[in-house]
Amino acid sequence: MPRTAPTRPTGRTRPTRPARHRRLLAAALTALAAVAATLSGSAPAAAADVNAARNAGFESGLSNWTCSAGSGSTVGSPVHSGTGALKAAPTPSDNAACSQTVAVKPGSAYRLSAYVLGSYVYLGASGTGTTDVSTWTPSATDWQQLSTSFTTGPTTTSVTVYTHGWYGQPAYLADDFSVLGPDGGGGTDPGPQAPATPGGLTANAVTPSSVALSWTPVSGATGYTVYRDGTKYGTATGTSATVTGLTPATAYRFQVTATNAAGESARSAEITATTAPSGSGGTPTVRKHAVTGYWQNFNNGATVQKISDVPGQYDIIAVAFADATTTPGAVTFTLDSAGLGGYTVDQFKADIKAKQAAGTAVVLSVGGEKGTVSVNDAVSAANFATSLYTLMQQYGFDGVDIDLENGLSPTYMSQALRSLSQKAGGRLVLTMAPQTLDMQSTSGGYFQTALNVKDILTVVNMQYYNSGSMLGCDGKVYSQGTVDFLTALACIQLEGGLAPSQVGLGLPASARGAGSGYVAPSVVNAALDCLARGTSCGSFKPARTYPGIRGAMTWSTNWDAASGNAWSNAVAPHVHDLP
Repeated sequence: MPRTAPTRPTGRTRPTRPARHRRLLAAALTALAAVAATLSGSAPAAAADVNAARNAGFESGLSNWTCSAGSGSTVGSPVHSGTGALKAAPTPSDNAACSQTVAVKPGSAYRLSAYVLGSYVYLGASGTGTTDVSTWTPSATDWQQLSTSFTTGPTTTSVTVYTHGWYGQPAYLADDFSVLGPDGGGGTDPGPQAPATPGGLTANAVTPSSVALSWTPVSGATGYTVYRDGTKYGTATGTSATVTGLTPATAYRFQVTATNAAGESARSAEITATTAPSGSGGTPTVRKHAVTGYWQNFNNGATVQKISDVPGQYDIIAVAFADATTTPGAVTFTLDSAGLGGYTVDQFKADIKAKQAAGTAVVLSVGGEKGTVSVNDAVSAANFATSLYTLMQQYGFDGVDIDLENGLSPTYMSQALRSLSQKAGGRLVLTMAPQTLDMQSTSGGYFQTALNVKDILTVVNMQYYNSGSMLGCDGKVYSQGTVDFLTALACIQLEGGLAPSQVGLGLPASARGAGSGYVAPSVVNAALDCLARGTSCGSFKPARTYPGIRGAMTWSTNWDAASGNAWSNAVAPHVHDLP
């Protein structure tokens, strides 16, 4: 069903700046102090000025800073210097103000400055004890230094410095704050510190002798150390590593630390991964950048196909759909031989094997618009896993695609998928195709499920169609059918905990393939370039790039064939050419 855009607050006006004035008493006291120093014959030597701002370059995340409405985060690119910068995203009702309180010396002059990037970015100081100050820029397309100055009152020992954007405007960036003046007792930033502990440690592909690991980057880290069963295994410069030389069908414990010149962080939370059984071959190889296509086990006016008819440029074929049974949670599959022109089960199985031999994974999709499979307790979770594993053995499927549009329980669906993974011996290909509404927040059941099974998840190909307007990761509303809709919504998943390799863009192959949301293949390619390379973006441009993004999905290979394979001929080569 179409979604409607949230109502934007109206009637908001730009607040007036406070009138500037000087306190005559403060000026008089300052003058008297100067006279007294002169009469005494020798004024004391002034101490060197310091930068009173702490974590001024955001090298330690948001430490010492507070941002309104959770609007702030730190990014590794772009930065003015160092390894971090502040990124804060205003909303229609919040201007994304970030501030810290600094120690100052009474009756002293300070110069406030910061480098900013974006539109309508403000810098200021309040609680100075004299005249509060601020400055701003309407547009900084590259790093621009904002600066102003203030004098503290005769009893002022702390001042709040801040930056903010403007309501409903895009996210802004700030870096390298300076509150330069006499030391008010707070000193300045200490020397280099060891980085924070890495998070998000995940086991990805496994084989009988190896486990592939990945984790989230840590600001200020120059390298990482991997531990296996409590012992140092090796080091990595990036956020992934493959541990080799392992024994088949054996559980191993892993941790990772971040390092820099100042030292090593604490070890991450421990995870356990089990290698595949001997001779199993491990997780099927899915291309780094992959194209997924749904194959219709029915005739709805699109081109009728056999599996062998699907072009080789599709890397994952999702057979649509499994059917619910009278047993709670259990599914079955029946090939529509009559509707597909006499396509036999034996031909179907042989075609699956041929595709797999050519490097294409074939999974069974559960759900669809009319699918009513319900997994809401331990019994139905067990039935779901057992029935799917039986179908994998019967037809040769590599795994399962979750396309449930009637909601799901993250607790029991996660339980079912882990059970299926254990039965499949680490060879499971697991894909998902949620609707846009399902992935707006990590608190949603679908998003929770994806995060719960991240260590066995192949890709989430969200459906960017039949949707209507939705919120992007910057809090702005975007309408479907645009490059901004694809990039700003993908950003939610990319920044919400999924690895770039687990995010794909799902679009119709033609205008006939969906009720709404079709975009030309060139728009799909532009969105992929924006996310992977930072080029071809619309008005929304992510703060960083995601070169590892998995690729794209389409409904369906049949509708693609009905249009002369125009979608896959344009999108697949572009996906496979991503960095």
